[in-house]
Amino acid sequence: MKTNFKIDLIGIIAASLLIPTGLSAKNIKLAQAGFEFLNVVSDARAAGIADAVTSLEMGSGALFFNPAGMANMDCLIDATASVNQWIADIQHGTLSLALSPAHGRFGVLGFSLQSVNYGDFYGTRVNLNTDAGYDDTGIFQLSAGAVEMGYAKRLNDWFSIGGQVRYVMQNLGESVIPEISDVPDTTEVIAENVLQAWAFDFGTQFKTGFKSLVFGMSIRNFSKEIEYVEEPFQLPLVFNMGISMDLLDLLGEKPNQSLYMSLDASHFRSRAEQFKIGLDWRLLNLLSLRGGYISAQDESGLTFGVGVTKFGFTFDYAYTPYGVFNQVQRLTVRLAF
Repeated sequence: MKTNFKIDLIGIIAASLLIPTGLSAKNIKLAQAGFEFLNVVSDARAAGIADAVTSLEMGSGALFFNPAGMANMDCLIDATASVNQWIADIQHGTLSLALSPAHGRFGVLGFSLQSVNYGDFYGTRVNLNTDAGYDDTGIFQLSAGAVEMGYAKRLNDWFSIGGQVRYVMQNLGESVIPEISDVPDTTEVIAENVLQAWAFDFGTQFKTGFKSLVFGMSIRNFSKEIEYVEEPFQLPLVFNMGISMDLLDLLGEKPNQSLYMSLDASHFRSRAEQFKIGLDWRLLNLLSLRGGYISAQDESGLTFGVGVTKFGFTFDYAYTPYGVFNQVQRLTVRLAF
């Protein structure tokens, strides 16, 4: 009876995963979102396999994808630091830390940070009394970031859950707005374009019992509506469903290697649905070679990555061709003990 239930459940989840990908070509942008930096991936391991990590165990790095993915940590402490040379010279970095006391008996507690530096911008202000028609207000910088805390728990040998709360901030600088009244004089109002918001993530992972087959689901960036001046918007809500398995399990013996395939379907609030597929070939628990593909991308699709693990340290690198933006490179350092 239990076996039949698992088979039915696997079929339902697999069908749910495949249906959105068939509809992605018909997807129409119905809403807008802000704080899009929350959808930028800096983790090099994830980027190397096309971000298809909803069903994978990621240690503290799972906080950026599916918090349930850190529930099965077999170490006391897991930490990551990532640097992302994003498009248009944008610097995006992340830090994460997870603690699993008593071998996860009380769950796993995680903390993470995101930081974005958009670089230098030249400020101007309209002034029709000058030949150029504007005044130069100097160089200014824009920034954004997030502070997050999450918790995950393995409820039994096959089911894990996780959740996270996130405080996000974005600073788009100052705006000088002319305020014209009934009197001849014109005054100016300085608007501070700084916003803060709270967001929530939820996720699950289900081990089917068939070889290494795992399903995962997550909802990220759930929040209330916020607004700049009079323009309301919401955070970039995304719903992910994923499946993964070590393909070498189907061949029986696998001497000191594994070949994980992971598939994700992502439904976004403000852009086309995406189908993601990744391969991670691990040799001797030392070297990982990775590749992947993301559908419905204007300037990118293929992804590549490599990882080296030794003495509890892992160095991951990912390379993504990005069309007119040349390429995106990511580097992640992991520590687990």
